[in-house]
Amino acid sequence: DVQLQASGGGSVQAGGSLRLSCAASGLFFDNYSIGWFRQAPGKEREGVSCIGSGDGTTSYAESVKGRFTVSSNNAKNMIYLQMNNLLPEDTAVYYCAVTRINFFSGAATPPPEYEYGYWGQGTQVTISS
Repeated sequence: DVQLQASGGGSVQAGGSLRLSCAASGLFFDNYSIGWFRQAPGKEREGVSCIGSGDGTTSYAESVKGRFTVSSNNAKNMIYLQMNNLLPEDTAVYYCAVTRINFFSGAATPPPEYEYGYWGQGTQVTISS
């Protein structure tokens, strides 16, 4: 079974940093993409970042560009989201998810949310002003 375990959330002040981790297991397919999503109270879930397993192509939501960095250690099946210069509006539950669509450098857009078939439990990120 595919399992994802997100961790690393917490409470920090605005301007601070957090590093989220996603431990993936049971990835029986050769190519895939890992996405980070978040859901704030009263809001719809939104995509934050994506990384493809092939060439490591990444994408970011406009709201986090320049502040968040996604990376992966394929040997360890670990995916990370380094979040710097955090803002109160970054407060949300963060989720990692996997899709069998490989996001690569030639793709116009990252895989849409509905393509992600496996989700981990969320980790809470709270940013105080």
